[in-house]
Amino acid sequence: MFWKRKGWLRKQFNNQLIERLQHYRDEWMDKKQLIERSVEPSEKVIFDLKIAEAKYLFLLREAKKRKASIGKG
Repeated sequence: MFWKRKGWLRKQFNNQLIERLQHYRDEWMDKKQLIERSVEPSEKVIFDLKIAEAKYLFLLREAKKRKASIGKG
């Protein structure tokens, strides 16, 4: 009984992790494109880009560690 719940919770948290991972990847790519289109990007924009990249890479490592993937249901 407990093991079924554990599996269900793991799937739920993995799905949330994947959603956040996709969100931060999109945010990172948007900021990257903004900097590529800018003539002289400000320090704040560059700083925001590095933060978005760090968040994405952190969640990516966590997803790999948990062996979470989009294809699994």
